[in-house]
Amino acid sequence: MPNPLDLFAVTALGLESIAAAELAALGVPRHAIRPEPGGVAWRGDARSLYAANLRLRTASRVLVRVASFRATAFWELERRARPLAWERWLAAGSAVQVRATCRKSRLYHSDAVAERVLEAVVRRVSGVTGVAMAGDEGEGSEAPAGEEEAAADDATQLVVARVAHDLVTLSVDASGELLHRRGYRQAVARAPLRETIAAAMLLAVGWDGSTPLVDPFCGSGTIPIEGALLARRIAPGLVRADRSSGFAFQSWPELDARAWREEVDAARAEVRPGAEVPIVGSDRDAGAVAAARENATRAGVAADATFERRALSDAAPPDGAGVGMLVTNPPYGVRVGDQAAVRDLWARFGQVVHERFGGWTAALLSPDPALDRQTCLRLAERFRTRNGGIPVRLVAGSP
Repeated sequence: MPNPLDLFAVTALGLESIAAAELAALGVPRHAIRPEPGGVAWRGDARSLYAANLRLRTASRVLVRVASFRATAFWELERRARPLAWERWLAAGSAVQVRATCRKSRLYHSDAVAERVLEAVVRRVSGVTGVAMAGDEGEGSEAPAGEEEAAADDATQLVVARVAHDLVTLSVDASGELLHRRGYRQAVARAPLRETIAAAMLLAVGWDGSTPLVDPFCGSGTIPIEGALLARRIAPGLVRADRSSGFAFQSWPELDARAWREEVDAARAEVRPGAEVPIVGSDRDAGAVAAARENATRAGVAADATFERRALSDAAPPDGAGVGMLVTNPPYGVRVGDQAAVRDLWARFGQVVHERFGGWTAALLSPDPALDRQTCLRLAERFRTRNGGIPVRLVAGSP
């Protein structure tokens, strides 16, 4: 695969800087990393592409930007799209889905743009069949609107066409199934938290598995499970790596199978045998606790994260744990419960932290500064994003 490639990791809005730090930790030079609204761009080789899909905890997909050019008429789009080497990404006879978005451009008909790009692909690669469709326009470069980015089905290669201010960017999806779908979260409780946001919360407060972690509103266990994966250095894509169709790039004609296997083997070699500190999730709902335990088992971390049925009033540090971090996603009052009850719950959370978690850092997703104040904690904002379509901020601090 010719080097370098123009790569782009799609993230939820607000998580770009965290994903950029992840890429730097993977060895991508900082001068090559460019955070953009909705993701992070960088230049890298095939190994960088493979490692990003395998290891990034906060990205929802990784794209290869095939071409970028200006076009104000369909004939220009056709002329520039047809000569591109689509055979690098699509084998003869394969299926493709072209999804297009248009924003503030003279090419404003997204269905027509998708059709032209699909025609270019079909002309270039023998036997390719596909479908063209309009996508949901987001604020970022290749980031769709909202948080529920749609993936093509397992056997279909996704091509993304974006036209913004007359600049056309054509990309191929290297991930296939969205990266936040780790495979373990099959049992869910109310208002589940996306895996990438849970990982971003932990990374944003610098939790690295060396201090205890407690989540007193654990729901289906996403934060403690992501914590256990992080503590044991388990790459989030390892479960998918063993499947022949685990990632879209595994079906590309230019797959470097040896390099990919070396990346997987290196990731496996880094896995630690167990978490070195207590990781505890609790919830008053018995169904949520049962779901969390099932999810932890599927994630391979059942021995690393403990889940208990416990009301907030009974929350306490693990025995002999010393100081650590409380990282949690409390009820907001938007979809769960009423506002008065939620204010009381947040106030009680603050009381519990003051009374029993002295010296600990508390981090929580908050939809409203008024709820922050209920805790009486000294909280500072770390990032802003959306959770389930609700604008939220990660705030962290101490008693």
